[in-house]
Amino acid sequence: MADRVHDADRGVYGISVAAELVGLAAPSLRLYEAHGLLEPDRTPGGTRRYSTNDLERLREIAGLLDAGVNIAGVARILALQDENRRLAGQVESLRGQVEGLRRRARAGQR
Repeated sequence: MADRVHDADRGVYGISVAAELVGLAAPSLRLYEAHGLLEPDRTPGGTRRYSTNDLERLREIAGLLDAGVNIAGVARILALQDENRRLAGQVESLRGQVEGLRRRARAGQR
């Protein structure tokens, strides 16, 4: 249970609290969701619940918009950043596999 309390992906903030925490209006959060920029959790009754990670993404969205990027551009930037993180994870995993193969090869040469 303690792990759930600190889970950055767990939606715990209602829309008004989330909006206040990031300095945006609640309708803006709905708009960003409608454009696919984020997907908050939903309660069984359909109420949006924003996670700590959602709040960070909202801050990033706001920063991009403040810099003059339009919604379509924000969506593309966020998608590219997500893909970059995914690929970086794959690279790290492959590096670990290569290192493991090298260790086994060195051990086999002895």
